[in-house]
Amino acid sequence: MVTQAEVQGWADGLDGVVERIAPRFGRAEPRRRARAYLRGLLAPVERKNGWQLAEAVGDRTPDGVQDVLSRVHWDADAVRDDLHAYVVQHLGDADGVLILDETGFLKKGTKSAGVQRQYSGTAGRVENCQIGVFLGYASRHGQVLIDRALYLPADWCNDADRRREAHIPTDIAFATKPKLGLAMLERARQAGIPFAWITADSVYGADHQIRRWAERHRRGYVLAVTAKQYLDQRPVTSWIKRLPRKAWQRLSAGDGAKGPRLYDWVYIPYSGAAPGFQSGLLVRRSIADPTELTFYLTQAPKDTSLARLVQIAGLRWPIESLFEQSKGEVGLDQYEVRSWGGWHRPITLSMFALAYLAAVRKDAIGGCGPDEPRRRAAATHRARGQTPALGAGQSEVTTAALRPALVGLAPKASATCPARSLASTNTAHPA
Repeated sequence: MVTQAEVQGWADGLDGVVERIAPRFGRAEPRRRARAYLRGLLAPVERKNGWQLAEAVGDRTPDGVQDVLSRVHWDADAVRDDLHAYVVQHLGDADGVLILDETGFLKKGTKSAGVQRQYSGTAGRVENCQIGVFLGYASRHGQVLIDRALYLPADWCNDADRRREAHIPTDIAFATKPKLGLAMLERARQAGIPFAWITADSVYGADHQIRRWAERHRRGYVLAVTAKQYLDQRPVTSWIKRLPRKAWQRLSAGDGAKGPRLYDWVYIPYSGAAPGFQSGLLVRRSIADPTELTFYLTQAPKDTSLARLVQIAGLRWPIESLFEQSKGEVGLDQYEVRSWGGWHRPITLSMFALAYLAAVRKDAIGGCGPDEPRRRAAATHRARGQTPALGAGQSEVTTAALRPALVGLAPKASATCPARSLASTNTAHPA
């Protein structure tokens, strides 16, 4: 049962968030409005739009909400920096994972900054929408969004009239999604966000600058690439043509709505990694359709197990759930301002509200240490449908600790059953 002391602690925690960002708002009235806006985002209202947020905090009109988002002077990037510090304090872990991903915001009309007909993974088709590139953070304490960037298509960058109407700063130039992602990775590093890994889909994994950045800063990565990716002057598809059946291991990449996400996996090392690291090609194969393959380029410390790489790759699914939760719980997609700042301001405050919820959940369940999984770890299966068992000394893969937005990382291998390192998984290939 939740105690009164716990409830008071959560309220004090929200006050702490407000105190952290208060200097960004200058005078007392804008600070009060910012606090009310955060309270509204956390309130159990169906829509987090201007009118319903105003009703949730006792205002008769949405003018106060609109003031915070468009008229009061404050720097959304400075509040993002405050969010970084908050995440370090409440959710930071040296084994954390940074996750690059994007989500679409469906829109009507042509006035909202960056809006155009473009592919939206959220909708699964081309739609009139804005695209936001996000950096997620996953640790054993929880998962949050820690940075954001609105993708501005080239047509927008070259249209002075539309830029002026949407109040897009003159120093904003066209940048690809991977370039936006790389800038967010560097901001996280400079902010002292503790992390050991990076993962992303093929939009970002195919970008060699992101891989070189991770190698330069000695971080592990599991980055998806397309089947057209070349490795050592050969397409990645050619690397698996002559593998024996026993090379594939059936492992869970984490729990989904219907239980463990089981696939067959194989890892093929290749030379050229930095000292202390091992580079390799990780391949995921569908059990139902063996022709359905996903390829990942990886860099990992030499003592890393295959199960750990699979687990890092699997964090791409929970981040999708995190987007859904953010839109449902803290109004990530329910802003009503069309300008450049009108996108970054509500998005940043929604991310902060989400981080506050993650910190509350962590305190409510007492955290989830690497040796204390709060739920049964997903079973690992050998390939070819054999009796469920741990795969050749691999450590287990953890399931969600509380809900999709709080996925615990896997427990470390025990001393009695150490995980097999990647170096011994398969024969090395030259790079």
